[in-house]
Amino acid sequence: MQTGPGARRVGAGLRSGAGLISGKTVETEIVCASGGMGKRLRLLLGFPNGVFAMPVPSASLSAVPVLETERLRLRGFRADDFDTWFAISRHIDYHRYFTPEPMPAEEVWKLLLRSAGHWAVMGYGFWAVEEKASGRFVGGIGFLNLKRDIDPPLGEAPEMGWVLDPAVHGRGYASEGVTAALEWATGHFGPKRMVCIIHPDNVPSLKMAARFGFHEYARSTYHGAPIVLLERPAQPA
Repeated sequence: MQTGPGARRVGAGLRSGAGLISGKTVETEIVCASGGMGKRLRLLLGFPNGVFAMPVPSASLSAVPVLETERLRLRGFRADDFDTWFAISRHIDYHRYFTPEPMPAEEVWKLLLRSAGHWAVMGYGFWAVEEKASGRFVGGIGFLNLKRDIDPPLGEAPEMGWVLDPAVHGRGYASEGVTAALEWATGHFGPKRMVCIIHPDNVPSLKMAARFGFHEYARSTYHGAPIVLLERPAQPA
């Protein structure tokens, strides 16, 4: 096959025009040289103009809605959140209920990528929480479906979570952000059961979950650590 004008011959009589990208359409043209006569034939491939077109998904499919509260902005994750998130993750009061030791930089970066990509795959996910007054990244709030290997299984219920910089604990940011996320979820999911998992020693998070209607329904272990499973029944419309 050959690609573009003057491309070298690599097949028995077949040449392919270069692919073109125009707007949101990817186009390619295939032509044929037959019997050494130099006759060029356009292969129509079922299209009247001889062009094969493949739609490119719109970027809006992975767009993250921005939620505003009095003091917070919930937005999509960005690469420049990494340094701040990594610094926050070193604090014992941040990671004590997730991992015994701080996560290495590689794992924090993977979390950032997962948080950004979850929206593209599932249509929902975690928001980066930004403090309006300073513009600083201070944590994450949102919904997940990680297909966790846990018994009893969480199923397809959206799993809610929140985790903030210990430096802003006690300011009511978590309640403010969770309120905004749940208001968004009502419009997005409709009346749907939600779940969350919390370490039994994480009393502040257990109290917050109860404040927003989550109730314990089971206890289990996850990655060798004890865990409380909580659910929030589907809310009436």
